[in-house]
Amino acid sequence: MVIHQDRRYRYLIWIIFGILTFLFIYLLVKTYPFYSEIFSFLWRLLIPFIIASLIAYLLYPVIEKLDHYNIHRGIAILFIYILFFGGVGFLIYRIYPQVIHQVRDLTNNFPLFMDMYRNSIQQVYNFTSFLPENVHDKMDDIILGIENSLDILLSKLISGFTRIFDMVIVITVIPVLVFYFLKDYDKMKNFVKGFIPHKFVGKTSEVIHAIDDSLGKYIRGQLIVCLFVSITSMLIFKLLDLEYALLLAIVMGITNIIPYFGPILGAIPAVIIAYTTTGQIKLIFFVLIGILVIQIIEGNLLSPYIVGKSVAIHPVAIIFALLLGGELFGVIGLIFAVPLLTIGKVIVNHVIAFPGNR
Repeated sequence: MVIHQDRRYRYLIWIIFGILTFLFIYLLVKTYPFYSEIFSFLWRLLIPFIIASLIAYLLYPVIEKLDHYNIHRGIAILFIYILFFGGVGFLIYRIYPQVIHQVRDLTNNFPLFMDMYRNSIQQVYNFTSFLPENVHDKMDDIILGIENSLDILLSKLISGFTRIFDMVIVITVIPVLVFYFLKDYDKMKNFVKGFIPHKFVGKTSEVIHAIDDSLGKYIRGQLIVCLFVSITSMLIFKLLDLEYALLLAIVMGITNIIPYFGPILGAIPAVIIAYTTTGQIKLIFFVLIGILVIQIIEGNLLSPYIVGKSVAIHPVAIIFALLLGGELFGVIGLIFAVPLLTIGKVIVNHVIAFPGNR
């Protein structure tokens, strides 16, 4: 009887927490025009620190592991630092020009692809000629909206790639910040502790360790899995002689971060390119088979061992968080939905004194 009451109490707290979180996010989005300029300024100011903190957070466990083998901390930091940024620099040097070239080529060929697409739509019209005229008008509106959205998306994509890598100051500042974050990690941790009241230090440390234990493994595991998806996708697309293989493989890897919906979102551009560049149903079939094989390997072999059960959240809650994040913030909301849900779960479970946790 006590167990059932405890479970009901947990569910009630979770429902209240979910409602309050939803209301907070909703109000935040609705009032965005009033503070958008301030938010944009803070985002531009803090983005190097956020990126550097994330990189340092991902690299720090490797530093700790080397420290256990009695390798001098300074040497370990220097080794990992050079290895990481050397590898990233090499990848940017090799991949970035190809990505820009493929994005520009895709933009230039977009009208041709749209002609092929319209021919296909015309065939659909001929096949559905028996339908009322207002249905065809509605189809025209939908198709026109899709065309405009894709045109805007491609323009933003190429300008975004160019703008990101033109931010020389940000790129040069991030490695410096990462070095100091790794070097002075313990000092920074003690500095932050100084602002926490003494009676809350234990509970705060417990919550942070719990978040790190679940979220850290999830993020590192997802990055490894996404890298595998990108590499294998590029190899398969190259084998199939699919146009824009590198760009599509990067999209596959990035979208794979999103649970459940990510593989579908990543497969859509590959199928569209396969159809619009060749019009061969056989190629589309092979592309889908290749993507399916990658997802079977990723879902049944890699993710269970690399990511594991680090995020112990019911799939229904994850899907709800994804739908909410996508509705409010688009693709960014889909990417950050699960990490934020994980942090919220840990905070609720540790901060709120459930009867069963006492």
